[in-house]
Amino acid sequence: MNETYRSGCPINLTLEVLGDRWSLIVIRDIMFGNRRHFRELLQNSEEGIASNILADRLKRLVERGLLSREDDPSHKQKGIYSLTEMSIRLVPIFAEMGAWGRRFMPVSEELSIRAQLLEEGGRPLWEDFMAELRVLHLHVPRDPAKPSVFDGLRAAYLEVVARNAAADAAE
Repeated sequence: MNETYRSGCPINLTLEVLGDRWSLIVIRDIMFGNRRHFRELLQNSEEGIASNILADRLKRLVERGLLSREDDPSHKQKGIYSLTEMSIRLVPIFAEMGAWGRRFMPVSEELSIRAQLLEEGGRPLWEDFMAELRVLHLHVPRDPAKPSVFDGLRAAYLEVVARNAAADAAE
């Protein structure tokens, strides 16, 4: 891929790759939701991404090396999307964006609990999460002594969802 960039500034270059409305959302959904198929990404999008936009972003992210795509052995026309090292290294950026959003924006409890845990866990938790993402997406051997960060983040999210559902039902 031979692209012309506006400048060699690292912030500009990062924004040229990730600065559109949907790219980080697609990576977020693969990273935190483990949504690996087109249909999962489309149907479970809180933001309601359109199918043509999703197809375009997946193609672009694969072309730019942030995602890889393998054929799904269970279905010839399906693909499985995986994070690459390049996108796994976005965990600290997602953690900082989540912390900023929690501090300054009107976030919901259920959609910000993972950001809270990442902020509270700091760099050591981010490193553990990136190591786990390498296991899930790059097939790196897992350290059995390490607890699953992904499972912990998911459990916290599901706990908040269940608590809010129970509170809504009680009203």
